[in-house]
Amino acid sequence: MSIPTYQEFMLPVLKTAKDGEISIGTIVKKLSDDFELNDEQRAELLPSGKQTVVANRIHWARTYLVQAGLLEPTKRAHIKASERGLRLLRENPQSIDKKMLEEFPEFQAFLNRKKSDDDNNSPDAPTTNITVQSTETPDEIMRAAHKDVEDALRSELLDKLRSSSPAFFEGIVVNLLVAMGYGGSLTDAGKAIGRSGDGGIDGVIDQDALGLDRVYIPAKRYDEGNNVGAGAIRDFFGSLDRYKATKGVFVTTSRFTQDAVQTVEMLSKHIVLIDNVTLTKLMVRYNVGCRVEDTLVIRRIDEDFFSD
Repeated sequence: MSIPTYQEFMLPVLKTAKDGEISIGTIVKKLSDDFELNDEQRAELLPSGKQTVVANRIHWARTYLVQAGLLEPTKRAHIKASERGLRLLRENPQSIDKKMLEEFPEFQAFLNRKKSDDDNNSPDAPTTNITVQSTETPDEIMRAAHKDVEDALRSELLDKLRSSSPAFFEGIVVNLLVAMGYGGSLTDAGKAIGRSGDGGIDGVIDQDALGLDRVYIPAKRYDEGNNVGAGAIRDFFGSLDRYKATKGVFVTTSRFTQDAVQTVEMLSKHIVLIDNVTLTKLMVRYNVGCRVEDTLVIRRIDEDFFSD
């Protein structure tokens, strides 16, 4: 089975706290066992890499149950069922979700909270909450929205690359590799050299001050469907021999055929393939051709600060 949603975790979380104080860590382990999650599911991380998906969903279930008055926080990272929570369990509910929690005035107040400087802050102003009926946690919704924004950015970047001149594209590729750390702290470590008779080499990056160790780059600005085949890889291999080089990076705005990928694995020189998907991801990651427009900071309670 898949990892339960945070709403599916609500009733199990409340039940684990019905006998008294229990730690969140214990709840995560117990419910992972109860739902028979496999090792991969237990280890799956959020994109931030700082928390597992199962722990994040259980934490959100706990947060909403506390806001509805069904759980009471005790000492650091510990909870217990409240009298209201115990009464609800005696009614033997089949599940608990956000719609049920909206029956409690404390939870309604939690949903309707606004900043004091909100221009629309009035008793009659309608409150919108995009996550009320969602099965995803706010973290997951936010990260999914971030992915949508980034996917749109990468698509736009690819269009820009394909419509640029060959020389401009070659320069972008060299700048990206330098931004990634190739060439170290050398001044003018990378340069585009694409020209007639260059043996298919469009750029080169010096890894040391004397240029004894170089990375050679073919940068092919191709449209979708015009994939790079094994022949182009073998030609590049021959060019590396000509320059007495041992490594190179082959970049394209299209993709590589399976034969091209297999050919690279069989060759004696180290050749890295960067297709359109990897290229745009790297450009976003290293802010090449794009810039940071805004930053959202996620904060959590510092339990140590409030511990006795």
